[in-house]
Amino acid sequence: MRRIVVVGNGMVGARFADEVRRRGGARLTVVGAEAHPAYNRVLLSTVLAGGIDPAGIALPTVDPEVDLRSGIAAVSLRPATRTLTLADGTLLPYDDLVLATGSRAWLPPVAGVPGPGVVGFRDLDDCLAILDMARPGATLAVLGGGLLGLEAARGLAARGVDVTVVHPAGHLMERQLDAGAGAVLADVVDKLGVRVLLGVGAVSWAPGTGLTCNDGTVIDADGLVVAAGVRPETTLASDAGAQVDRGIVVDDRLRTSLEHVYAIGDCAQHDGAPSGLVQPGWEQAAVLADLLTGADPAARYRGTRAVTRLKASGVDLTAVGDVHAEDDTVELLRLTDSRRGRYAKLALRDDRVVGGIMIGFPDAAASMIQLHDTGSPAPSDRLALLLGRALPGEATPTSDPGRLPAAAVVCRCNTVTKGALVAAWRSGATDLAALRGATRAATGCGSCAGTVEGICAWLAATDAPADPGPPQLQERVGSTTQDHDYTEGAA
Repeated sequence: MRRIVVVGNGMVGARFADEVRRRGGARLTVVGAEAHPAYNRVLLSTVLAGGIDPAGIALPTVDPEVDLRSGIAAVSLRPATRTLTLADGTLLPYDDLVLATGSRAWLPPVAGVPGPGVVGFRDLDDCLAILDMARPGATLAVLGGGLLGLEAARGLAARGVDVTVVHPAGHLMERQLDAGAGAVLADVVDKLGVRVLLGVGAVSWAPGTGLTCNDGTVIDADGLVVAAGVRPETTLASDAGAQVDRGIVVDDRLRTSLEHVYAIGDCAQHDGAPSGLVQPGWEQAAVLADLLTGADPAARYRGTRAVTRLKASGVDLTAVGDVHAEDDTVELLRLTDSRRGRYAKLALRDDRVVGGIMIGFPDAAASMIQLHDTGSPAPSDRLALLLGRALPGEATPTSDPGRLPAAAVVCRCNTVTKGALVAAWRSGATDLAALRGATRAATGCGSCAGTVEGICAWLAATDAPADPGPPQLQERVGSTTQDHDYTEGAA
């Protein structure tokens, strides 16, 4: 039986171990530097907001047949002898080694960082340290206005903390949003109690003084939360001679340049894998489990279509694909309703959605995701598309669970379709907990939980009638190059 050693007991390493156990045919050892059992890192912002207890984010218990080494780091790798050395001196032989080392928080070059009163926001220990500072009435500064920084800031504000986000770019979440969406998002989070300083860099931090910025602003804060980005953890692979660029370079079989050494998740660099999301790592885990157990020797990882969601109470934000696509081949649709905190943008090429942003339009977001995933032609009524309103006879996807086609992907983290949920229901998983257990739906980032609950309620009410699938398109519209800018109040 092949000996597989996994370095990393995070969301991806634990998922790979589970995938291997489901297939069988291998002896597993999992090495994790954190002392905590594997947990859902995506839900740390929900813990900060008080929506879930820290114990509630634990992942399912590891199979007892897996040799789990928690709280101990791997320090060196010798591909020539196929051995891994741990911090306590233990030498682990392997037939195949899987690196799932994830990423680490990046600390910007700011005087006083790291230092007293400074906490990164990456793992459970960081989260617990931030909670110690998050007393009602406390003042905290958050360095970084990306996805993680905003989730942390919103969570802290929900606990009664006075929060200021300092972000050096001209608008929030500049990787996932355009300037218009960033401006609307800034207004939304400001109304939720989060102050935002844009185009401002941090210069120094000192307890008792606070955070000094390059425009002369001094934020009198009790603590500083750093969420300025992450870097793939590649040290083990690099020291062993693996090819490393931004991450550990892998091919479609997840192979590194070292023989019998593989990499998955945030530490891996694959041309088709967006960074910072759990879905690519879990898809890679399934492919690699197929390959290493022999369950499917033809399995390959071809990439993941990215969907970004901001998981913060009071903010409904979704972005897909190339949100910055604005060349001459693109039909651009845009609606701004800043007074109500809403923004919609769609980029279409050859009548297909290639990118989009939705703030405050959940129905339109559901339509956008389905059109982007399936590559179906967009409805001809562009304003209805932006508003998420399907027209009679047109195959616009819908957030109504009863009308979703069977092929619609409900849980992107685990690639669970509506059809899979219906099949699980008919096989006996006839309540929400059973559906989640049978399909893993809503066990990743949690953003699909409402849809899964809706499908469960629909199944209970209708006893799951046969799904006819999506209606046939009655019209296809040729591609044009246009820019439709719907002004505030159009909704």
